Amino acid sequence: MEFAFTIRGDMDKNRVVAICRQAEAADFDYAWFFDTHVLWRDLYPQMAVAMEHTSKLRFGPCVTNPQVREWSVAGSLFGALAVQSDGRFDIGVGRGISPFELKFHDVDPATSQGIFREALETVLYGLGNEELNHEGENFSYQDVPMELRPLQSPHPPIWYPTMSPEGASFGGENGYHFVTLGGVGFAKPTVDAFKEAFAKRGRPGDGATKDFDGGAAIGIMRHLVIADTDDAAMQHAEPAYQAWEASLTKLWRVNNVPGPNIAQFIPPTLAEAIERGSVVVGSAATVRDKLAEDIQALGLNYMVTAFYFGDIPHQLAMHSMQTFAADIMPALEGL
Repeated sequence: MEFAFTIRGDMDKNRVVAICRQAEAADFDYAWFFDTHVLWRDLYPQMAVAMEHTSKLRFGPCVTNPQVREWSVAGSLFGALAVQSDGRFDIGVGRGISPFELKFHDVDPATSQGIFREALETVLYGLGNEELNHEGENFSYQDVPMELRPLQSPHPPIWYPTMSPEGASFGGENGYHFVTLGGVGFAKPTVDAFKEAFAKRGRPGDGATKDFDGGAAIGIMRHLVIADTDDAAMQHAEPAYQAWEASLTKLWRVNNVPGPNIAQFIPPTLAEAIERGSVVVGSAATVRDKLAEDIQALGLNYMVTAFYFGDIPHQLAMHSMQTFAADIMPALEGL
């Protein structure tokens, strides 16, 4: 079992460095940065600074959307980050959760699946070759030099987070690492689809790290608030969740449209979110037992934690992270 945590794009760089250094000392394995450069600051400068202040922690975007960047430039950037971090750079890819962000880049959400897959094919080719050459329906590159190659061969490990069984099958067929969302009941068909597709493939994808039982990471994400008692944790979590829900659903409300698929994991109240399983709140014992139950029910070997969400104060988020590392991680590692 390996453990990751998430970094928001609106955090001060000194705080990001402090969090990453403390997480590394507590034996977290991965730091994932959200890529929403339309709404927050760009993630890669923050990530590069944190890389310079750590030595073991792995970094990556989770997720970056190949449809909203210029991919000959992005491929060069990924190669540079892989070299700068001594090979501690992974790439989480996906179509994103916001149709509004796609439309900012003149991408129709209804046809974005094909564009996404061609863009991913393009950047992976560029990372694995000295020149980028691609002629497709949506992208065309000829003899573009890729001067700085990543240390990993042929490219950094690819992660494919998704909430749909169809997406999970795509990830498994390509041997990518995998993370999903939602409670056990919702997540199980997606997890099962990934496992089935990966088993048929029979081996990890190109560039995949080799440190996961079975050949691939199979993970889930949980928002966590941990305090000395269940009641205290609920008091801390309630205002943070309300701020988080309001922020994530703002564009849907302003434009008077239903949210995308991820909206079902963002109900209006904290109580509903806890019931659905995507948010876990309580004492260390309560959180430990709930996460252990989810891990065993789904057959997971990877856990992504989110301690910073909404307007939760820094000291409360750090307390959750420290308690998780000291009192919960050791019990989950052996599952």
